[in-house]
Amino acid sequence: MSPDTNRATAAAILPLVGGPDNIGSVAHCMTRLRIGLHDRALVDDAALRALPGVLGVVEDDTYQIVLGPGAVARVTTAFEALLADARTAAPARPVTAQELAARGAALKDARTARNATRFKLFLRRIANVFVPLIPALIGCGIVAGLGGLLANLGWVPALVPALTAIGSAFMALIAVFVGHNTAKEFGGTPVLGGAVAAVIVFPGVAKTEVFGRHLSPGQGGVLGALAAALLAVHVERWCRRRVPQALDVLVTPTLTVLVPGLVTLYGLMFLAGAVSAGIGTFADRLLATGGAVAGLVLGGLFLPLVMLGLHQALIPIHTTLIERSGYTVLLPILAMAGAGQVGAALAVYCRLPGNPSLRATIRSALPAGLLGVGEPLIYGVSLPLGRPFVTACVGGAAGGAFIGLFNQLGVAFGSTAIGPSGWALFPLLEGTRGMAAALAVYAGGLAVGYLTGFAATYFFGFTRRMLDELNTAPPEPAGPPGQTTGQPALA
Repeated sequence: MSPDTNRATAAAILPLVGGPDNIGSVAHCMTRLRIGLHDRALVDDAALRALPGVLGVVEDDTYQIVLGPGAVARVTTAFEALLADARTAAPARPVTAQELAARGAALKDARTARNATRFKLFLRRIANVFVPLIPALIGCGIVAGLGGLLANLGWVPALVPALTAIGSAFMALIAVFVGHNTAKEFGGTPVLGGAVAAVIVFPGVAKTEVFGRHLSPGQGGVLGALAAALLAVHVERWCRRRVPQALDVLVTPTLTVLVPGLVTLYGLMFLAGAVSAGIGTFADRLLATGGAVAGLVLGGLFLPLVMLGLHQALIPIHTTLIERSGYTVLLPILAMAGAGQVGAALAVYCRLPGNPSLRATIRSALPAGLLGVGEPLIYGVSLPLGRPFVTACVGGAAGGAFIGLFNQLGVAFGSTAIGPSGWALFPLLEGTRGMAAALAVYAGGLAVGYLTGFAATYFFGFTRRMLDELNTAPPEPAGPPGQTTGQPALA
């Protein structure tokens, strides 16, 4: 991990644990960054878990962020340096960045409470099935891209088949991992979920004739594996309740594999295969015919989808597209929302020269934003300010429209993995016109998103009252010590 990456990770963590004022102590062990907190309620657990490089969080006598051996020492050093810089700043402002972060946290808590519906909780559990697969998707996607690059250049031809095998093997068996994770997430035995899902990718299904037609290995893909494993969980639970304990060890696993396996062969593979093909066809036609309009809508609405918790429904769709065509055409367009967010944050930085606290937060969170980690900027800057969140969506819409237009013109491309965004997406791009065209169009989309988000926020992101209050030092407090006296006008 490079020093810039360590600092970006530390910068992304700092706002999500409540900012500098919420930190009482910092230490680390072999794998964990240990933080003493003043107010546990200011911590955003979900956003921390979603950060690249964060392997998990644990709450004990201190709040512990799992980073892994080696990385933890370097990130802790960068974290302490950022903390020291933030604490030595001399802010003169009516509203601190910490107050805005707290306001953003309150908005996030309210959103989380609204999102706690059964449907959205189900979507979250589906997302939990696929999120652990992201590191393998990223690694294999980059290896596959490297193999393709060497093949196109004619370099090291003896190595290309090996890279192709390494990059493609995981995708060939991804249904097994989906089945395993599904059973684990929904309370079944993981290996039984994987065993049922393995039916889908078993080459021998090509010899199986169902309703007068031969099945194809992989037919149904990850959606079929998800459905098969969910059925296996229900069968297993039914058996656990009814099978005598003396027979449980033999009967339960047998029925858990047999019944869902037959249903998968005689129904789910056909049904899920049709759904998967439909998703791919719809995505291709949407961009081929809708072009700029489709990109504008997708790029502009992605941040609100994140606020509503509905973005989690896109994860299996992305995975299905990658499994079907090798890449997801939707992710580069949705990544434009992050570009609009970065542009909006830069405009806030320029418009508020009298607010060093908020500017320091933007400086610390901007590297993460460029790498596609948008939560620090969303909850620490744009969302609590109000208008800049809307103008960030405008930037995302413009970038999405740019990429959608080129899709309509025949330059179709996508990402071979999910998870990364922003600049981190460049190594994962692949398309019908080659990597160079994909890189150029994606870079152009980012530039359009940055510039439009910046311009929209600079000229329309603030009312006069907001600028006056956010740029003017507050009067001496008349109330008790520690009482906040100035509040921004949010619009």
